[in-house]
Amino acid sequence: MKKNVFIVGLDEFNLEKLKRLPEAEECNFLSAIKLSEMREKEELSIPELLSKADKRIKEAGSIDAVVTWFDFPGSVLVPIIAEKYGVPGPSLEPIMKCEHKYWSRVKQKEAIPDNIPVFKAFDIYDDNVFDSIGLEPPFWIKPVKSYGSFLAWEITDKDQFGECIEEAREHIDLMMEPFTYIFKKYNVSPEISRMKEKMFAETVIKGHQCTAEGYALNDTVKVYGIIDSILEEDTPSFSRYEYPSELGQDVRKRIAGISEKVIRHIGLKQTAFNIEYFYNEKTDEIKLLEINPRMSQSHADMFEKIHGISHHEIMLNLALNRKPERLGKEGEYKKAAYFMLRSFKPGVVRNVPGEKIINELKSKYRGLEILINVEKGMNLDDMPEHHIDSYSYVLAHIILGAGNRKELIDKYNDVVKQLSIEIEHDDKKNAH
Repeated sequence: MKKNVFIVGLDEFNLEKLKRLPEAEECNFLSAIKLSEMREKEELSIPELLSKADKRIKEAGSIDAVVTWFDFPGSVLVPIIAEKYGVPGPSLEPIMKCEHKYWSRVKQKEAIPDNIPVFKAFDIYDDNVFDSIGLEPPFWIKPVKSYGSFLAWEITDKDQFGECIEEAREHIDLMMEPFTYIFKKYNVSPEISRMKEKMFAETVIKGHQCTAEGYALNDTVKVYGIIDSILEEDTPSFSRYEYPSELGQDVRKRIAGISEKVIRHIGLKQTAFNIEYFYNEKTDEIKLLEINPRMSQSHADMFEKIHGISHHEIMLNLALNRKPERLGKEGEYKKAAYFMLRSFKPGVVRNVPGEKIINELKSKYRGLEILINVEKGMNLDDMPEHHIDSYSYVLAHIILGAGNRKELIDKYNDVVKQLSIEIEHDDKKNAH
């Protein structure tokens, strides 16, 4: 009989990646929770999501594995479901140590104190909060739980800080309420769950940004790929991801060693992970930005273009309690990139490409993937939160393969020109 693999956050793009894996022949890929059920909601209800998953698992009759490639709540629902049904999976507490960004910093400081910034949690309802932080601008402020840089800002002065705190007070419970529910319901670290501080500040870290993709299984912790993250000019928003990394071998080895040390300290096992870093070439310092206890689905198509197979295979084998095999080099391209086409001003969408234009571009550029996030007539401020950060709106994702970086950029510029996504901007307003 085929194995029933349940997916938290099932979507068509990633389902197609799974279906192309050699292991797909022995698996039924089933929805535990649809992506729309956990992302396109004004309020998240963890009990409701778990109830949906339970119903679907019972209707299928059995479960052999559970996986996700999405951030909260996907990443924390996997260990809950795995434990309930006795299938392989990570434990909840190490996952929460990664997902609670302040708690994660505390654990990182214990394991790798030289590879993290100075940080401090603070109470957004404290009238004297700016002075209580004790850091001189510029510094970052972030919620202890967020995704996609939602409610994260680089602070340059006290006035800007006050404006950002007002916005944080209005929106922060969208994430914090369901997140805190899990802490209390499953008795995870009462000390952390009772924290009144919902945000933290940390000193700015700069340099070459990259992400290490890896996995932890039993006593093995392995980094198998490093992806470069290229920022938009003069903003902290991503322009694109590139794979493979152009960092030197020595730096990549050091990143792998730091990753292994911190993952072991946190106790993360039976899961894929990705860790974001900055490498400062001038000081030769490596600083850890964030640990995500899941594979990054944003990187999947790049792995497929380079290796001939996506790293969904690694995630799936871990969920089936098998040691993943080394990714080969059977891909069609030497360089791949995942571009994010952004608008840095709010406005209304006046034109989006039709299916004919997209199909013509896919015929022109083999392996091209285009994911359009907007519709004609849409106000950008009404986009789902996972397509918005504090500085911009992601209009589309464009994934390409090429022989080198120049060819990648040339292809991308031509695709954007042909897509002709038009926005009528509101010049009186700034992005979030």
